[in-house]
Amino acid sequence: MPSIAIVGAGPQLGLAVARTFGSHGFDVALISRSRDKLDGLVGELTAEGITAAAFPADVLDREALTQALKDAATRFDGIDVLEYSPAGSLGSTPPTTPTETRPSSVANEMNFLLHGAITATQAVLPAMREAGAGTLLYTTGAGSVRPVPRAAHASAAAAALRNWAMNLHKELAVSGIQAAHVALDVTIGMSSFYGRPTATADQISPFYWDLHTTHRDEAERIFRG
Repeated sequence: MPSIAIVGAGPQLGLAVARTFGSHGFDVALISRSRDKLDGLVGELTAEGITAAAFPADVLDREALTQALKDAATRFDGIDVLEYSPAGSLGSTPPTTPTETRPSSVANEMNFLLHGAITATQAVLPAMREAGAGTLLYTTGAGSVRPVPRAAHASAAAAALRNWAMNLHKELAVSGIQAAHVALDVTIGMSSFYGRPTATADQISPFYWDLHTTHRDEAERIFRG
């Protein structure tokens, strides 16, 4: 069975992506900080006939994140798709405008978004290179492509991840491995955020399947609802 590892798995987008890939025969590895939250998600997926397992790790703990992905690869005989969308970065530091932003304002978002993504990628990419196949997907808010001055600290980190992911796409283009950035220019759920439209996680998750299957030449997709 092919498998997907979802880093930052939660009850909205992470669960929806898990269901989308699981409905196509994928085993699912769920990674986030909370064992209790992960066990609940595993229970939901199992009840739907999807094979899933929990691998608790904090993306800020590089060794723990690497080990979680290694454990997932052992459990499922490899990782075919990595989806990186860590929960908790936005809002963990008070928002700053560009003139209010200090290096410390950006540091936590950089750790969550860029540094965590690089760590996760390093954990799974060697096996993908050996196989000559794989998919690496990185999620940010639309601040990465349409800056939001009221959240300049988070936009700067998201833009850094976007740049790195799109460069990775170019480097891996002839390797059989797809790398792509997904920018979400919507708020997931019922309430709007910074005036953006809303969308459900189930409306968004097919984007990821399309990048894995039929749009492997694309370095980026932007979901605008």
